Amino acid sequence: MSTTKKVTVTAVAVGLGLVALSACGSSDGSGDKAADSKNITLVTHDSFNVSKNVLKEFEKRSGYKVSVLKDGDAGAAVNKAILSKDNPQGDVFFGVDNTLLSRALDHDLFQSYEAKGSDQIVSQFRVDQDKRRVTPVDSGDICVNYDKKYFADKKLAPPKSFEDLVKPAYKDLLVTENASTSSPGLGFLLGTAAQYGDDGWQGYWKKLKANGVKVVDGWEQAYSQEFSGSTGGKKAKGDRPLVVSYASSPPVEVLYAKPQPKEAPTGVATGTCFRQVEYAGLLGNAKNEKGGKALLDFLISGEFQEDMPLNMFVNPVRKNAELPELFVKHGVTIDKPETMAPKKIADNRDQWVKSWTSLVLK
Repeated sequence: MSTTKKVTVTAVAVGLGLVALSACGSSDGSGDKAADSKNITLVTHDSFNVSKNVLKEFEKRSGYKVSVLKDGDAGAAVNKAILSKDNPQGDVFFGVDNTLLSRALDHDLFQSYEAKGSDQIVSQFRVDQDKRRVTPVDSGDICVNYDKKYFADKKLAPPKSFEDLVKPAYKDLLVTENASTSSPGLGFLLGTAAQYGDDGWQGYWKKLKANGVKVVDGWEQAYSQEFSGSTGGKKAKGDRPLVVSYASSPPVEVLYAKPQPKEAPTGVATGTCFRQVEYAGLLGNAKNEKGGKALLDFLISGEFQEDMPLNMFVNPVRKNAELPELFVKHGVTIDKPETMAPKKIADNRDQWVKSWTSLVLK
């Protein structure tokens, strides 16, 4: 198996001032296209990472310079991209997942493009095959993670299922993300809807609320600030030993701990998982369409796909992409995650989120 080194992520932090500047650009765009012909802007969520050497190799080979605009949690980033679609902040958007895909497609966020190498993508992840507006990039399972030390110290068995989370033993222990602003939060909501059905998920959330679930805006806050098991090589600050995150979270704790432990300090409640797939697309009205297409080709290349697991802790969608040994050793494979048909998500998502907001946040 290939190994991946820990490398500093390179990204360009872009604030509101630059967003405003972009909105004030020339109306015909002709001068901008000429000036920016060698620049590509990737709009994405806060969790996007890529090894510096991998990105530099793409820039060297293609002749393009990539700027990365991290625009909040995935849900918020998608909403911003839709609002600015007539004058987009970049050329490519990465990070819209299966829970929000219909919203992006219904608002015509992307233009058609079939990325080179698409034939190497595992068929189960392909969608929108008639118009080819999005390209699958990665998959992962949204699951509850637990702090092993906390449960060992308390001599309490960690939860295994959705049903366990509403038991008195786990009162005030879980933090999750807002389903209206966060893709993991929405994925967790959809997981409960898949588990308990249209008529049962609200009753489940009433129990979860009564059992002290805490809701925060996004994944970064939930995992890095509220969760007691998130170390990243430093002392954890949070006091909640249960968090909605990913089945692939344990390897990150091993990778960044100094010294690296033999066993991950976090575990996964395998009966709480929902399958997520993330996509990328060429934004409509992109200033640099040619460069954007080259970037999409890169996102499904072998180099990028094999770099993802220890940077974004997700699974590649490319056939035969090799996984790093650390990722395989400490990651968790979910054999039977909750899933939901894209049409059912599209038909029910907005109403479910509205009901969830009234039920949980008020």
